[in-house]
Amino acid sequence: MKIVIRTKNIKLEEKIKNFLEEKINSLEKFAKKFFGEKYWNGFFGKGRPKIEAWVEIVKLPKHKKGKVFYAECQMNFPKKSIRAESTQESLEAAIEEMKDILKEQIIQYREKFLLNYKKGLKNKKS
Repeated sequence: MKIVIRTKNIKLEEKIKNFLEEKINSLEKFAKKFFGEKYWNGFFGKGRPKIEAWVEIVKLPKHKKGKVFYAECQMNFPKKSIRAESTQESLEAAIEEMKDILKEQIIQYREKFLLNYKKGLKNKKS
């Protein structure tokens, strides 16, 4: 998986970077359970990463306390771009919430994808 991280108003420590990569990589494993290897190679091509994620981490400059950390992630799937954002008091909480939102969206995408796939198979049999 390719992860592109962009930061604004904050210097990303190695500990936070590893935490972020761990959370995003867990989504890759989750998404790969849904689709086989042949599916991924057909969409992205053999030389490209299976999933690409663009992550933006921002410390909001106008806020001194409260929800001051903003995390946003976008992932591309066939015919669908999944995006999640979160604003929290701690950076870890923002990343965790962002991951949970992405996971829910991946499940919704999978269910819709499989439903359309099954409809297509029914139409071919008729």
